[in-house]
Amino acid sequence: MTGYFLQAFIYLIAAVIAVPIAKRLGLGSVLGYLIAGVIIGPVLGLVGDETTTIQHFAEFGVVMMLFLVGLELEPKSLWAMKTKLIGLGGLQLLLTTVLIMGGALLMAQPFTISLSIGLIFALSSTAIVLQTFQEKGLQQTEGGKSAFSVLLFQDIAVIPMLALIPLLAIPELAANAQQGGTEHHDNYNLVSGLPAWLYGLVIIASVAAVTVGGHYLSRPLFKFVAASGLREIFTATALMLVIGIAALMGLVGLSPALGAFLAGVVLANSEFRHELEANIEPFKGLLLGLFFITVGAGINVDVLTNNALLIIGITLAVMMIKAMVLYVIALVFALRESNKWLLTLSLAQAGEFGFVLLSFSSQNHVLTQNIIAILSLVVALSMFLTPGLFIIFDKIILPAFEKQSNDEESDTINDSGSVIIAGIGRFGQIINRLLLANNFKTVVLDVRSAQIDSMRKIGTHAYFGDASKPDMLHTAGIEDASLMVVAINDRETTIEMVKYIKHTYPHIRILARAFDRGHGYRVRQAGAHFVVSETYHSALEMGAEALRSMGLHPFQVERQKSAYKHIENKQDDTLYEAWADDASGERFDNNYLALFIQLESLIQDALNRDLHEHHSRMRGWTPPPKGYADKLSENEPKS
Repeated sequence: MTGYFLQAFIYLIAAVIAVPIAKRLGLGSVLGYLIAGVIIGPVLGLVGDETTTIQHFAEFGVVMMLFLVGLELEPKSLWAMKTKLIGLGGLQLLLTTVLIMGGALLMAQPFTISLSIGLIFALSSTAIVLQTFQEKGLQQTEGGKSAFSVLLFQDIAVIPMLALIPLLAIPELAANAQQGGTEHHDNYNLVSGLPAWLYGLVIIASVAAVTVGGHYLSRPLFKFVAASGLREIFTATALMLVIGIAALMGLVGLSPALGAFLAGVVLANSEFRHELEANIEPFKGLLLGLFFITVGAGINVDVLTNNALLIIGITLAVMMIKAMVLYVIALVFALRESNKWLLTLSLAQAGEFGFVLLSFSSQNHVLTQNIIAILSLVVALSMFLTPGLFIIFDKIILPAFEKQSNDEESDTINDSGSVIIAGIGRFGQIINRLLLANNFKTVVLDVRSAQIDSMRKIGTHAYFGDASKPDMLHTAGIEDASLMVVAINDRETTIEMVKYIKHTYPHIRILARAFDRGHGYRVRQAGAHFVVSETYHSALEMGAEALRSMGLHPFQVERQKSAYKHIENKQDDTLYEAWADDASGERFDNNYLALFIQLESLIQDALNRDLHEHHSRMRGWTPPPKGYADKLSENEPKS
């Protein structure tokens, strides 16, 4: 038992040290896990033969990940992406398999071995790519969605691959295995030896059982468990569901990951979806991290040393072929700008299902052990290099396209107006509409060409141009304007713009958008005449609606809003002066904090005062009848 504790401690401490350092250096958690595995495995030798066994266990993290992915996809959403799923995914799989198979044939490998190698390397790493997309917020980009379609098609394609690989068995390997008494028998495969037609029926029945059971049986089960009020039992039920589906798929020779994904899609409309996600997520993250560590720890140094040039050459060749295929497909499907590079670089590696197919190929006598040892290192090395490709995307590709976007020739501005608006996002649009509706001419600038195109489609005149550049402001006619509205989504640029305009064009009144109180003070200090936090009024309105929803009379709600704004506006100057006087740089000294606490107390007191003391501020409203508050309290449910 102590030995297991020591091994677990080694894996955990490696992750705890390496992953935060990798994240801080901008390398991502996946590369941190891989580096941790290399350190405790090949470098220090702290872990040994148990790595392969642990890796099989950790692969369940991939199953959980696909279950969670399925929970995010309603069946209609899956149907809506059928074009990309079949088009992008199918084309990538076909072209990559053919090209890599051709390369293996050129290296004098038999057709069956070449086809197996092509199928193995055509798959990419679902675990690494989706984990990295989630960390970097790339899931909703066009490139991210396209990559997900390809990964999903690859996961589905594992099923026919598992059916095809036994047909590629080499008779000599099978004969040698029989003579040596090493024939593999899987006691947990219920379909081995069945005729093809019966095997097909078993697969259909298994998929139907997951679909029907997930739709009709899971809800009563979860309701029964939820009624117990024991959170740990609900967690156990969620794990039971995923493990049970994975076991069922394994018993009939299918991919457990695909079965889990199908179950997730079936449960995507369930009222228990979010609770399932919350219970499975921690296990998924831990097991995926463990899987990445085992990939690094499982690198065979002896095989790598003896075949270093061959393994590195094959790895680079595979990644270049996959990248080339993905780039061509991205062009065919009209992916634009950085999205085509995201698709190209994110899927250029081999994947964790490559280990599964290699193991399956060994069991079915398709590949020799020498070839499997080399190909396993190629899969692991390509996965190890993948975080580097994401770093290239972040540090080189994205900045290049942002620079290209900024370097686009600005639009020629023929209009002039008394108001210049910098930024036509969700904030600037409202300001622009109000000004135009009252016959004030505006000149709108934005650095996002796609946003400009969207505005022009709905009849809003806007120009491409960087309002933070003095020459662009001159072109927009700032000398003749009387008002400047800064509504851009960049904190520091907002401050610099306000500072420049205040100094260069002191006659112009400046209105600026702030993100929060602290940013608002900095913008005000830079010279803005009026600053508003983007969430202040929306939060106030939401709070008012919450009060109305709880039964408060509309008059009382408006009185509460008025009192809140009155105290906030009255104390704002005092707070700002305290903030501005702090020379420490932190801007939150004891004096400021004391004043902020005083503000909170004043607001609370104002909201608690008697309603009828504030009629003067509430003209046009009918106060509630006498005793209204007492009736509300009488109608409240008794505890």
